[in-house]
Amino acid sequence: MTSASSSTIDANKAGADGIGQDAYDAVIIGAGHNGLICAAYLAKAGWKVLVVERRHVIGGAAVTEELWPGIRVSVASYMMSLLQPRIIQDLELAKYGYKLLPNDFLFTPLENGDAIYYHDDLKRTCEEIARFSKRDAEVFPAYDKHLQEAAKAFRQFLWTTPPNLSSYKLRDLKDTLDLLMQVRRLGDHVYRLADFLTLSVSDYLDRWFTSDAIKGVLSYYSGIGNFAGPRTPGSAYVQLHHLMGDTSQGAGGWGFIQGGMGAVSNAIASSLRANGGSIATDVPVKRVLVSGNRAVGVELENGRVIKAKKVISNADAKATFLRLVDARELPDDFLEDIRNYKTKSSTFKINLAMRELPQYTAFDANRAGRAYPTYMHVAPSLDYLERAYDDAKYGRPSEKPYMTVVAPSVFDKTLAPEGTYVINIFGGHAPYHLRDGDWETEREPFYQRVIDTWADYAPNVKDAIIHAQVLVPPDLERIIGLTGGNIFQGDLSLDQLFILRPAAKYANYRSPIEGLYTCGSSNHPGGGVMGVAGYNAAREIMRDGR
Repeated sequence: MTSASSSTIDANKAGADGIGQDAYDAVIIGAGHNGLICAAYLAKAGWKVLVVERRHVIGGAAVTEELWPGIRVSVASYMMSLLQPRIIQDLELAKYGYKLLPNDFLFTPLENGDAIYYHDDLKRTCEEIARFSKRDAEVFPAYDKHLQEAAKAFRQFLWTTPPNLSSYKLRDLKDTLDLLMQVRRLGDHVYRLADFLTLSVSDYLDRWFTSDAIKGVLSYYSGIGNFAGPRTPGSAYVQLHHLMGDTSQGAGGWGFIQGGMGAVSNAIASSLRANGGSIATDVPVKRVLVSGNRAVGVELENGRVIKAKKVISNADAKATFLRLVDARELPDDFLEDIRNYKTKSSTFKINLAMRELPQYTAFDANRAGRAYPTYMHVAPSLDYLERAYDDAKYGRPSEKPYMTVVAPSVFDKTLAPEGTYVINIFGGHAPYHLRDGDWETEREPFYQRVIDTWADYAPNVKDAIIHAQVLVPPDLERIIGLTGGNIFQGDLSLDQLFILRPAAKYANYRSPIEGLYTCGSSNHPGGGVMGVAGYNAAREIMRDGR
């Protein structure tokens, strides 16, 4: 293979939209982070690749936009924790502007006016827990070790291509054998993994802790992006999924990204372009072109045709196979799997510009050992989380929503002018489908309910808000392109993991159409700004060859 020398398109061979006239080795639909990563690895291997994005800005859910003059906001995804070190290093993202601003502290106020401080430092966290339960403080180190070991065991499967267990092709048989050997090497860990996949996070935590306050703090992550409550079977896995970040290779980590989450996408795009890849924006795709059961390119909504040897979709499974591909080109059983693929969502995101920071009445800077809590949860108990879900499962927005509130501009002064603060609120539950009314009428009352709930812990916030952007699932679908508003491009439930994600026999990033692949979070290992689906897809595409 020979690498392209430049990402600049020859003006004599390019249309008005900057897209070359010649055929590409691969065209990638959607410039979300997985699509960009897949393209970057292909370009690095010498493939001629083009990424086409329907919006004016790249990044998908990992995007920074200037919502108000001089104020830049991470519109959807808002913190970094999952992007894998292998990808950061392979694509030299630090060279292209990727800079993590670490966060090592979580503040969770309680309904009785107290609060729990959670530190990266194990000793300090145990001292906090001891204020509520000495017994829980004693077992917490063992719990933390158990959780980290389970995450490490799961992490090795991130890079595994789920095999087609019903195929007798030599490649599929080899992949199945490799998987069995991986499982064998887990030893007793395999039984722990079964617990995470089947237990509710409530049942899992009951095995360890007695304090309701501690269980509330520790169960929170099971609800992020998950239309479920802490007592829903399988929610323990969603908890574990959020621990798939890896700092063992001196990269990665938990915190804010300087310049907002769009800086991640821009760094990947820069790496892609440096290796000869191209990106075109404002070019929505109308359909995938198929000839003789082989993908041969895409047609844009403006009628332009782009020819390619491989077509790779970063859109979610439903958007790809139910909207971009003619149903007549797909087998009935595959279509049935895709139609039944669950993308129900209850996530909301509120982005604010404020004239002053929230002042939390329960926060004690001396006890915390820091001036301000840039990262906090409103989730005072496990029952609180379950009640929020109870409302949503009957089609009502939560009366008392749970939420994460972050203040990135405390660390990152590039986001807003001095004296103005960017605040991101992420939480649930705001179901896509409402039993009564619609989001046009319910948006404002729900927004006020979120602010009222937040103000119970920071009374100054109501008078400090300058601007607000309120996003509920239909907005995330319309703006970002996430079917159902699901931030993971599909539920992380047992029936939608690994060999079943997004459909039986096609969890290996391929599809029933030759030359048509998927690389987004509808694939293994699922959602979050992790990048592994894009990496794995690129590997399988190169394995098939040009």
